[in-house]
Amino acid sequence: MAKFEDLSTKTDDQLKDELSDLKREQFNLRFQAATSQLERPARIKEVRRDIARIKTLQTQRSADAAK
Repeated sequence: MAKFEDLSTKTDDQLKDELSDLKREQFNLRFQAATSQLERPARIKEVRRDIARIKTLQTQRSADAAK
């Protein structure tokens, strides 16, 4: 689980890479849930929130750059 403070120290490229990794993991978790092979159901929630954290940080950075 990524903390917002940890994410804020990363560069835009690192955030983009981590976001794509999390989206890939989210897809795999959804697939596992659909086939009843999911070991940690709470991981879906963690991944979804990590994605939201990254997107929030990206939005804040783009808003700051626009100013």
